[in-house]
Amino acid sequence: MSTTAPATHSPRLDDGSAPTDLPAVKNPWLVVTIREITVKLTDRNFLLSTVLTLVLIVAGIGLSAFLGSRTADYTVVVTSGEGREVASGATNTITSGDSGDTLTIKEAADEQAARQQVLDGDADVALVLTDQGWILVGRDSVDGTLGGALSASVTSSVLAANAEAAGTTVATLTAGSEVTTELLEGSDERNALKSAASFAFAFLFYMAAIIFGMAIANSVLEEKQNRVVEILATAIPIRQLLYGKVIGNSLLAFAQIGLFAVVALVGLNLTGAASDFGWLLGASGWFIAFFVAGFTALAAVWAVLGSLASRSEDLQSNTGPITTVIMVALFAGIFADGTWLTVASYVPVVSSVAMPVRLLDGNVAMWEPLVSLLVVIATAYALLRLGERVYQRAVMQGGTALSWRQALKLEV
Repeated sequence: MSTTAPATHSPRLDDGSAPTDLPAVKNPWLVVTIREITVKLTDRNFLLSTVLTLVLIVAGIGLSAFLGSRTADYTVVVTSGEGREVASGATNTITSGDSGDTLTIKEAADEQAARQQVLDGDADVALVLTDQGWILVGRDSVDGTLGGALSASVTSSVLAANAEAAGTTVATLTAGSEVTTELLEGSDERNALKSAASFAFAFLFYMAAIIFGMAIANSVLEEKQNRVVEILATAIPIRQLLYGKVIGNSLLAFAQIGLFAVVALVGLNLTGAASDFGWLLGASGWFIAFFVAGFTALAAVWAVLGSLASRSEDLQSNTGPITTVIMVALFAGIFADGTWLTVASYVPVVSSVAMPVRLLDGNVAMWEPLVSLLVVIATAYALLRLGERVYQRAVMQGGTALSWRQALKLEV
């Protein structure tokens, strides 16, 4: 059974005539690179998405700084000297540390007056002693911090009174009852920051890979459909066209990520939070290195997918595998842990997210990211060379979509 190669087309100008020999272009890949960058920088959707992301970064940092510096002024109303003493015991809890919170204690003539002050908004809560015990009265809710501090003070006060009545001490009664929390890895705050950084690494890689990847593929497909590539091929070697597209879009992706990083760092410094995130810088540096290698590998594949397609529907159907790899990288960065994360950190492209996430723990040997990065670089080089072979054969073919195998069988 014989197969027929898809029809090729000779380059033609708009009037249908064949183009004359065009002058040789010096550094053709650079010309294509500049063109790709220029087209993208004049794309309104690209500029709007970049500005929107910057706004979200600034808003996130500003909101975090606002919430971190916000103070609370609590007011509690009591009906007796005993109630004032208990409320005073909660003052140390409320005002401890650098929170800046305050607790004001007011007195009322009786329980009814105390409840009325809460209803009128003159006090946050009323602390009332009844025959059944202490009651904490709120209007529609009780702030968790205030309620916890007052409850702890009541417990301490009642325990001290009971211990005195029993002829013992609080220390004797509570000996051995305290439970302390110990985290084997980091602290609650650090673990929260680690989760946020992991999500940021995974999301940034995912967005760049999808947005710029599809841009590369669509650009190649459009030039193929319009037969512009046939004219360009008379002056520019096909492989140089591929290099220019990959380099141009890669530089744009790197610049965008760099812009986001600079804005984030400036924002953190302005809000005085930079010192709290210093331990993230090492992992962030590795993320940039892995991002460069991983994105370059994907860019070559996206360009090939555009050359294999003959229409938009073909492109949509053959991007499944590469989209799956990008999704795996996203989920690995957000959800993977333990052995799964370790394995993912050595899988090319997926490791572009997984290894920086592992490095956030700070217990990874120096040779591990180096080996993983070398694997990604080797994979990027191999995919670029393979993509060059496929691209040169497929981009000049029209009429039907091609598979990788079919393209490799064609003559250059």
